[in-house]
Amino acid sequence: MAPATAKRASQKTAPKKGTKVTKKFIINASQPANDKIFDVTAFEKFLHDRIKVEGRTGNLGDTIQISQQGDGKIEVIAHQEFSGRYLKYLTKKFLKKQQLRDWLRVVSTSKGVYELRFFNVVNDEADEDED
Repeated sequence: MAPATAKRASQKTAPKKGTKVTKKFIINASQPANDKIFDVTAFEKFLHDRIKVEGRTGNLGDTIQISQQGDGKIEVIAHQEFSGRYLKYLTKKFLKKQQLRDWLRVVSTSKGVYELRFFNVVNDEADEDED
């Protein structure tokens, strides 16, 4: 039984150095951008300045490309291992810096797609009326 588990463990290893990995992420901020409370170009510049490649910021080169896709969408294409959680972390950091973290949240709608949504505050007002 031990050789079978060793075989399965070797199948789950990372891709070899020679293989090229391409990952595509989309951050959809169209809802707050249409309400004019979120600056998409400032967020794109923030990502350019803050994304780390091999432990250094400002080292994007050809490995990571960040582009704006019209109506409040930002597309990040990485030609190396890149974590979507890291992108979510940086988005939350930008929201905190712009003091928007109390009104907006980052939600993953599908694999590789993140969306900025408003918190739902309609129920809170009804609770206050009852008191």
